Parts: sequence; structure tokens; C-alpha cells
Amino acid sequence: MHDRDRLRALLVERSLQFGDFTLASGERSSYYIDARRTTMSAEGQHCVGRIGFELIREHGLNATVVGGLTMGADPIAYAIAHASWIAGQPVDAFSVRKAGKEHGMGRLIEGTVTPGARAVIVEDVITTGESALQAIRAVEDAGGTVAGVFALVDRQSGGRARLEDAGYPVVAVFTASELLESARSRGSADAQNDAPASGTQA
Repeated sequence: MHDRDRLRALLVERSLQFGDFTLASGERSSYYIDARRTTMSAEGQHCVGRIGFELIREHGLNATVVGGLTMGADPIAYAIAHASWIAGQPVDAFSVRKAGKEHGMGRLIEGTVTPGARAVIVEDVITTGESALQAIRAVEDAGGTVAGVFALVDRQSGGRARLEDAGYPVVAVFTASELLESARSRGSADAQNDAPASGTQA
């Protein structure tokens, strides 16, 4: 099975959940995508690393570093860094804290972002785009430039357009519609009446 097909299957099996969810935005949703249940699995790491590295190259983003807001971005960034090393074209990873440390060096970014670094910001699920924008601000404040945003899933809730309107191209592996359709094709009754705009991802 192709890596992308297998990754989609893992997301549907492990990460796509149905129920009554109150999300971080305060809105309600009948489905939730907990991508970490996939990206922190051994097989998910293998698939997302290979796919992410290939897509970043194919879209000409020419990153020297990849990372984003902890913790959703972390396993994806680390998987891409690992795949890049195997391919002989190393791209280092970094992690952006939600707030700077109050001890030690007081860093907001952990990892390899230095002035002049060219970064691709990683998101597990894009909803409003706010997490990506927070990471973008941190990288630019540290003297790096942002080539674009890589997302595992675009929840189709306006975040992609917001990022692109701000000048940052977005590469997404899947849309929420695609995952919901895959769940329907597998016979999930819970997926039959869901639509991508039914709620906001946390």
C-alpha cells in the first residue's frame, strides 16, 4: 500500500472520532481529529515523515528547518527530519513553546532556528490557522524566514485561506472531507451526516 493511502487509513482508524465534542474554541462538533494518535505511532511516524519530506521538496519550499507549535507539530517535524537524513538531504527540526521558559535560557523556540534559517511551519490539523501564525511570528522574531506551512489535515474551516492571504503557501496532505468520505466508504454510520464545517478543531 502506498504511504499516503496507509496514512489516510491510519488517520481514519486512529484519529477520526465521532461524538459530541466541546472544542477549545467553545464551539461544538460531532467529530474530532486527534492526529497525535497517528503521528505518535511507529507506522504513522514512518508514513508522515516520508510524505512530508517529499511534499516539501515537490513544492519547492527548500526548508532548512521544520517545526511548529508544541505539541501537535512535534512528532511530524521530527519524522520529517528523520526522513530527510535518510534521504541525504538533512532538514533539522524545532519546536515552538506556547510561552517562553521562565528559567535557563528562557527560550521560546527549542531546536535549530537561527538567523537566516528557512523554515516550513508544521501543523497537524489546520482550523483557524492561529497556531501556525503563532509559530510563524516566533520564527520571524528569531531572524528566520518562513517558506510556507505543511499540514497533515486541513479541516476546511478558514485557516488555510487566512494563512495564504497572509502570504504563506499551504501544503496539506488531506482535507477533513477526504477523511470523512473514507470513513463513509468503510461503512461508519457516524460519518454519514457529518460535514467539514460542523465544528472547529481544538
